[in-house]
Amino acid sequence: MKKIAVLTSGGDAPGMNAGIRAVVRTAIFHGLEVIGIRRGYDGLIAGDFFPMELGSVGDIIQRGGTMLKTSRSEPFRTKEGMLEAKRKANEAGIEGLVIIGGDGTFKGAKEFSEISGIHSMGIPATIDNDLFGTDYTIGYDTAINTVVQAIDKIRDTASSHHRLFFVEVMGRDTGFIALNCGIACGAEDILIPEVKCSIDEVVKRVEAGRKRNKSSCIIIVAEGDRPGGAYEIAKQVTEKYSYFESRVTVIGHMQRGGNPSAFDRILASRLGVAATEGLIAGRKNEMAGLIHNQITFTPFSKTGKHLVDVNEGLLNIAHMLAT
Repeated sequence: MKKIAVLTSGGDAPGMNAGIRAVVRTAIFHGLEVIGIRRGYDGLIAGDFFPMELGSVGDIIQRGGTMLKTSRSEPFRTKEGMLEAKRKANEAGIEGLVIIGGDGTFKGAKEFSEISGIHSMGIPATIDNDLFGTDYTIGYDTAINTVVQAIDKIRDTASSHHRLFFVEVMGRDTGFIALNCGIACGAEDILIPEVKCSIDEVVKRVEAGRKRNKSSCIIIVAEGDRPGGAYEIAKQVTEKYSYFESRVTVIGHMQRGGNPSAFDRILASRLGVAATEGLIAGRKNEMAGLIHNQITFTPFSKTGKHLVDVNEGLLNIAHMLAT
């Protein structure tokens, strides 16, 4: 193998640039040429390629987002799109791909490898931390810290005004961000898709806090918990309980931006090296991950987010410490 390419796909995540840097410098260290692909799979179809050198990835490890840009490519979901991507990759002499992204990204990589014969290796990057085959995905730690900082500020104003705040956080249809941030912020309740909780139960917990003379109440809501999100939950709770004046805050895409934490920079560097060296060694259609602080490789076919379960121990801790 003499030439590989790297791209980022799907939602951006803090630490992607650190992963790109690791791939490029590892490949060059081993004597390979490296091609950067802009705009994810859309760029692969369009042939939006450029050569990358050591200096191409200088001064990016601390930056959020992705220097290669990203997209969610509808054309790549079709056979025609993949065949065009194969043609462009072959014309450029690309023999292997390192792909940084999440579940949908890896499904596309597996199908493309089968159609094109070009080997692919994946690096997990999503703030949702919802992939099987790694304890942590790139961007998750930074996203949690961003949310915690925001909620700490919300707590200040909630306590000053005797208010109940419903704070909605991202995570698609999983509650990993909500659960961990809720524990870190001392939330009075955490609502996540994995655990069903009635409005009456929420009201009961809020009332329990009031009886202990709490001056504020924070309820963390995962965006995928139920239709209508935090606004609908707030509406239903305040219809039954109006002691606290309530407010809703949706933190939103702020969670996907910002400088990556030290943890995410190190994680991205380790996985970038592992994925690139795995590709050089002949591995294909696998995601490099970190389990119990050891590098592992998991086939793309097994990385699906729906195989990941919420940590029962964390659920117990959240419930016990919020009482």
